[in-house]
Amino acid sequence: MDPTLLLTSAARPGIGLVRFLAALLLAAGLAAPASAQSTMVRLETSLGPVDIRLFDRQAPATVANFLGYLRSGAYANSFVHRSVPGFVIQTGGYTWSAGFGPAKIPAGPPVVNEFSSTRSNLRGTVAMAKLGGNPNSATTEWFVNLGNNAANLDFQNGGFTVFGQVTVPGMAVADRIAALPRLNFGGCFANGSAFTDVPMRATVTSCAGISDQNLSMVQSVRELPPALNDADRVFDFIEASFPQYARPSGFVSATEPSLGYYYRYYPGTDAYLGFKDGNIYYLVPAISSQVVLLAALADLLPQAVAAGY
Repeated sequence: MDPTLLLTSAARPGIGLVRFLAALLLAAGLAAPASAQSTMVRLETSLGPVDIRLFDRQAPATVANFLGYLRSGAYANSFVHRSVPGFVIQTGGYTWSAGFGPAKIPAGPPVVNEFSSTRSNLRGTVAMAKLGGNPNSATTEWFVNLGNNAANLDFQNGGFTVFGQVTVPGMAVADRIAALPRLNFGGCFANGSAFTDVPMRATVTSCAGISDQNLSMVQSVRELPPALNDADRVFDFIEASFPQYARPSGFVSATEPSLGYYYRYYPGTDAYLGFKDGNIYYLVPAISSQVVLLAALADLLPQAVAAGY
């Protein structure tokens, strides 16, 4: 893999090549997943990426509601405003602005409750928050179940609608957020009752000391492009597991340069992941022109699948 070739703009075609790539990959024997894929979204948080696979078919109204806020940019610069270790971490309610503090995310019409006993509030699931005594009141806020909460949340207020599942690397990040010390800054701002258990990344002794530098921020939430093939699934898995080495700064589509590599480029770390001849490779041109073999795709794919990709 020649880094001078890969770094040219011609070697980074856009989404318009998706159909061509799909045909090329099938011809090369790199098959796409057989089953229809559900939507995967990625939260870029202060403590690392959190990937969530949405239950598009099982909870269509709830997923459409969530994606509506996501696509509008409503969740950008939001923060985890509630953490109850062993129970949930909750977000989607408030953004943070320097000099202004928390602002409520404007809510649209509430979504109909789609709770089902086939989608229990188990560890790693994502569910909608809502008002007490009103099953059909969910709007912007949602939470990650840190433990098995089925006995409680499946039978309360019509049941809390589970609409997604956090991947294994994402749950490691969720657990790190839950392990942070919590601060009650309910007296600092309006809507104080929402801020009694806020996870903080640094010790804060006054209201003036609260900032995006010590909150658990969700800088962005975006949809990941559908995986065209098994190599894409492994790339997604590696990105979430090792963001210090493969950190996207905006998504750059995978492509097939002339030397036969199917790859992704990561501007955040100036690095590449590539697939060729059944193997996954890694390249950092700033360090070396040597392409490093990571592992066989056949060895990494079961790990990716087990992790939720």
